[in-house]
Amino acid sequence: MDHIVVTGVGAVTPIGNSVLETWNGIVAGCNGVGPITHFDASGFNTRIAAEVKDFTPQPYLTRREARRMDPLVHFAVSAAGQAIDDAGLDTYSDLDRARVGVLIGAGIGGMKTMMAQHKELLDKGPKSINPFFIQAILTNIPGGLVALKYHFTGPNFAISSACATGNHAIGEAAAMIRRGITDVVVCGGAEAGIVALGIGGFSAMRAMSTTNDDPTHACRPFDKMRDGFVMGEGAGVLILESLEHAQQRGARIYAEVAGYGTTGDAYHLVAPDPEGRGAAEAMRLALEDAHVSPAEVDYINAHGTGTRLNDPIETRAIKHTFGDAAYKVPVSSTKAATGHLLGGASAVEAVITLMAMKDNTLPPTLNLTTPDPECDLDYVPLVARPARVRVAMSNGFGFGGHNASILFRQLD
Repeated sequence: MDHIVVTGVGAVTPIGNSVLETWNGIVAGCNGVGPITHFDASGFNTRIAAEVKDFTPQPYLTRREARRMDPLVHFAVSAAGQAIDDAGLDTYSDLDRARVGVLIGAGIGGMKTMMAQHKELLDKGPKSINPFFIQAILTNIPGGLVALKYHFTGPNFAISSACATGNHAIGEAAAMIRRGITDVVVCGGAEAGIVALGIGGFSAMRAMSTTNDDPTHACRPFDKMRDGFVMGEGAGVLILESLEHAQQRGARIYAEVAGYGTTGDAYHLVAPDPEGRGAAEAMRLALEDAHVSPAEVDYINAHGTGTRLNDPIETRAIKHTFGDAAYKVPVSSTKAATGHLLGGASAVEAVITLMAMKDNTLPPTLNLTTPDPECDLDYVPLVARPARVRVAMSNGFGFGGHNASILFRQLD
């Protein structure tokens, strides 16, 4: 069976509007969290978020297209364009565009546009609704627009599984290539939920940090003083190809998608299984799919949200799957820097994991100054660390009990 490889990556994040800016910021210990500027959050319990900064969707969207689309689409199409450019895909003259698929998902959809158009409806009536409203908010539109712009006519759909969306898109994209349905898939996830309704909804659940007076220290994965996640926004996109196809066109290869595991908790709609059984099984399945032992894994990019429930449960799950090796494999959460991108989280974290493998550098877990006794693994606290990374896992676990783990391996 042919290997599935990553040949291009793209990202728009609160740390930077490209992969290089994001990765350099992560390694330098930059933090994208600050006071919310997208709307007046003065009356909210949570008044901080990790916003994308100084961003323009050009050159990947025209100004006219951008005006008609939600920021969700801006982020996704820009990250996809970066990844396509990085892979040299659009300039490959022999590309069979009928065998290029697109799987770009989102957790929620175009919330900013939805809120704005709802206000128009209430204030001015139904005739005021923008005719581009629906196409601006649907979660499948980013993938549809990418396909339209590049004339990719292979399979095209959107996965929506909350914070596991990106990993599900990557895993299912690899599966499509293995089945011979496509040669190439543009895959990933995006989110643009830093709006009043999004912040208000998660605040009502008491899931978010309220450390408003110290934003850069608000997200504290695996730390005893953590008090909830910090919402982020942006997108991550990967180009997956069969190894044969990548070699035929002389593409640069980041790593192979060696394993994919996915499960459902069937426990609670928003709380993870207390023993982490679903998460542990997803990791085990990814290892089994790749024929890799726990001792061979050099790094885990954790889901690591900084919530009271998630962090010790994910720690428990890693211990269950990895056994004694759990105490030897470095684990870190980059959400302390980027915030939690919801539907875009695991896609961006997959990109970060690939960069860790490329540069042999472990990204740090920022703000981990008071270790939680329940979280007793090596979380690469505070500063990046040089290390050989040939095999790496990236986890994404979402509301609804959705679990997805991806295992990347460098090709020999």
